[in-house]
Amino acid sequence: MTSTSVASPSFGDLALLPAVLSAVEAQGYETPSPIQAQTIPALLEGRDMLGQAQTGTGKTAAFALPLLSRLDMQRREPQVLVLAPTRELAAQVESAIVTYGKHLRLRSTAIFGGVGINPQKSALQRGIDIVVATPGRLLDLVGQRSIDLSAIKILVLDEADRMLDMGFIHDIRKVLGFLPKHRQNLLFSATYTRDIKRLADSLLNKPAMVEVERHTVAAQTVNQCAYRVDKSAKRDLLIQLINEGRWHQVLVFTRTKARANQLARKLEHSGRRVAAIHGNKSQSARTRALDGFRS
Repeated sequence: MTSTSVASPSFGDLALLPAVLSAVEAQGYETPSPIQAQTIPALLEGRDMLGQAQTGTGKTAAFALPLLSRLDMQRREPQVLVLAPTRELAAQVESAIVTYGKHLRLRSTAIFGGVGINPQKSALQRGIDIVVATPGRLLDLVGQRSIDLSAIKILVLDEADRMLDMGFIHDIRKVLGFLPKHRQNLLFSATYTRDIKRLADSLLNKPAMVEVERHTVAAQTVNQCAYRVDKSAKRDLLIQLINEGRWHQVLVFTRTKARANQLARKLEHSGRRVAAIHGNKSQSARTRALDGFRS
């Protein structure tokens, strides 16, 4: 593998399509993050990419901006396929693509399970440039001949380590079998395990390699601390921390779905607006909760 190191003082120096650059500037962004500065030039050249980066480093824009700049807007068939491990990530990536492609005649869609398949079929029938999908639902649509992947020019595996952890390796290999052999491949992962190395070696051709933050270290924007407390006092301590810190936006992870529901009720009784998100919730409930958290 070769190492890519490109310093760029502004997005205007990265040779992005003017319409894409305009959308970036409209978001108030002027200076690319390290992964964006290193990744965008290599992707614009059509190189394969192996990126090791954590959430919060600007990874989505790092691949979305150059891909949008390379689209053939005269075609109305899937040219770019982004595979993601979860519904939420797929929706988030597709939302970013819409934002950065708002000045293009762009059509994109997010495909995932847990919702009706017919609206997704209808979107595909209208003609799509970029598909962001979870592997299982994508294979369902391929099996029903609702999508043709034979014209894909660029494949992105986003959060590949999570996909492997969730057991998607067989689905990923099935999807690869429906793609043309000659294409640009991008693989992004927060960690670089032996399984990721095996997948990268089988998928990527002389890739540029970008590494931002070691996976053993938290992102620079995260402060960490730990409290030793009896199990019976954890919920009361959490409420105390929220009150004393005047935290307005809090994300809490629990070990089980039941505990998530119990904690949500406890926090609601303390006067907080709370939503629980887990696999037993409908996709619409999960989407409402995330929208409420953002706003």
